[in-house]
Amino acid sequence: MFIKLDENLGNRGADIFRAAGHDVSSVFEQGLTSAPDEKVADVCRKEGRCLVTLDVGFANPLNYNPKLYAGLAVIRLPQKASSQILYAIMTHLANALSKTNITGKLWIAQQTGIREYQPDN
Repeated sequence: MFIKLDENLGNRGADIFRAAGHDVSSVFEQGLTSAPDEKVADVCRKEGRCLVTLDVGFANPLNYNPKLYAGLAVIRLPQKASSQILYAIMTHLANALSKTNITGKLWIAQQTGIREYQPDN
C-alpha cells in the first residue's frame, strides 16, 4: 500500500509502516510541513496514497469524503498517551493495511481497535 504519513508521526512511524511492507512518503519529506490540510489531502489524492494522521480534522467525511481518496486513517490517542501506545496503534494499523483495502474508506485507529466508516454510494 502507498502511505503518506502526516508530519506528526515522524521517522519511527515511517519505520513501522515500511517494516510492514508499505511504500511510505511523508509530509515532512515532501516539504509540506505546516501546509493546509486541503493541500495535504490533494497531494495524497493525486499520488494515490492513503493518509495516516493524528489530525482529527481528516475524520470529518463532510470535509474529506473518503470516496475521493486511497484511504484516510486517523489515529485517536487516549489522554496522556505514551509513545509506546502510539507505536502500538501504528503497528496494528500498518498490519491491518497489509490485509485489508482501505481505498474509499475512513478508518479511526484507537487502542481498542479500528473503526471503519464507508460512505454510502
